[in-house]
Amino acid sequence: MRRLLILASTMVFFDVAFYAAIAPLLPDYVAELGLSKAEAGVLAGSYAAGTLLASLPAGLVATQIGPRRTVIAGLLLLGVSSVVFGFAEDIVLLDVTRFVQGVAGALIWSGALTWLITSTPPERRGAVIGTALGTAIAGAFVGPVLGAVAAEVGTEVVFGAVMGLALVLAVFAARTPEAGRPERQPLREVAATILSRPVMTATAFVAVPSLMFGTVEVLVPLRIDELGGSHLAIAGGFIVGAGIEATLAPLAGRYSDRVGRRTPFVLGIAICAVSMVGIAAAGTLAPVLAALMVGSLGAGICFAPALTTLSETADDSRLHQGFAAGLSNMAWAAGQSAGAVAGGGLASATGYAVPSLLVAALLVATAVYAFRSPAAPLIRPATT
Repeated sequence: MRRLLILASTMVFFDVAFYAAIAPLLPDYVAELGLSKAEAGVLAGSYAAGTLLASLPAGLVATQIGPRRTVIAGLLLLGVSSVVFGFAEDIVLLDVTRFVQGVAGALIWSGALTWLITSTPPERRGAVIGTALGTAIAGAFVGPVLGAVAAEVGTEVVFGAVMGLALVLAVFAARTPEAGRPERQPLREVAATILSRPVMTATAFVAVPSLMFGTVEVLVPLRIDELGGSHLAIAGGFIVGAGIEATLAPLAGRYSDRVGRRTPFVLGIAICAVSMVGIAAAGTLAPVLAALMVGSLGAGICFAPALTTLSETADDSRLHQGFAAGLSNMAWAAGQSAGAVAGGGLASATGYAVPSLLVAALLVATAVYAFRSPAAPLIRPATT
């Protein structure tokens, strides 16, 4: 189990690192290619859009051929698309290759989460998901550094190295035993279960904080740049924020195993709402960075309980964990892409305050619903 946890965590770490590398590069692409804020949002959100469209198909793939082959396919696709991205100089090609990277990420995450969850006892699921999530988030430490390095030495070198790393991880995955065989479910039954209220609610609990970060990943780098911040300031802010989130995710997962999922989820969502108000109100560099830290604190508390809730709801509904992992990816990607594109578009038309306050309002509404609604899946008692 330990070997599988290390492998799965490494794969998602690798995926997140290259996803997060775009943040320090975004102002350069805006300047060199003459992009508007909305076009920058499309570039930032293309990865999540690819993951969104590929999430449920990736979950289906994991149920049909097994999680090991699914992650290997995702790793190889990520390697090839990253090489092309590194050499691209046209915005359309950049958008397309980043979209393909998102498809690869869906395969990696669906395969890795399915592999982990089906190998973990239910009473340890929060801790294991939190550990994998924390490691993945730690990839956001490396991502902005890679982006800053790529801005200095060239994207060709940095993104070209992805292929070699992908091949190494694919070899390790091929040599790791896979317990059990793929389990197939009738697609009509799958569709009905996915559209049920408990599964849709649990999926929304993953999507809402993801939307917040999609917005933040566009607004904060551009706002820091406008206020005179450097690539180092952008990278440093996201690195520190990722450190906070990565540290808290395993702790929140273990805590939710003991007390249930609702308390840490509601607390984290409320903290995220405070951070978005801070971004709206900030007029200088320091408050923007402080708001980013607060948002990372909230995300570190709420994401592991949300993902574990979706996994448990899938169990209760007899939905294969491959589809649950696909729904997790879809929820994350829908939130990220909607937040990036809508946030960038609204910022172009109205400034930074309006999209930030709208996201804050959505976060508050989600926290109130999760706390008060008896139908919320988060009220499931903790396993003893």
